[in-house]
Amino acid sequence: MPGREELPSTVARSSKKAQRTWIKAHDSAVETYGEGERAHRTAFSALKHSFEKVGDHWEAKAEKGPSDAQAERSTPAQGETAGGVDANASKQHLYDIAKRLKIEGRSQMTKDELVDAIEKANNRETARARS
Repeated sequence: MPGREELPSTVARSSKKAQRTWIKAHDSAVETYGEGERAHRTAFSALKHSFEKVGDHWEAKAEKGPSDAQAERSTPAQGETAGGVDANASKQHLYDIAKRLKIEGRSQMTKDELVDAIEKANNRETARARS
């Protein structure tokens, strides 16, 4: 099935470039691996190299590159990810995202705690946008 018809809601609420990135990677993965979970993981892995999830959508990153340890792998596989949070970003960048998302207690959080808090806030915003 073409990526345009499979477009996740968070990507649909993002820029046209983010949508094109996901669709192109998805369609290529479908040709290689067939339709299914692996094609979706591959598309999200490609998206995470240039975009990060902020709230209920994806925004362009200042610098391209893998966003977490899972995205650093050459072949996406099942496993833990940071849910689109750019866990490889600086603590200051994560703090700024947490501030935009109005995460309380952010000034006392470690980098890993910021990643977790942003991921949870993103999930809440995505759920809110779906309803």
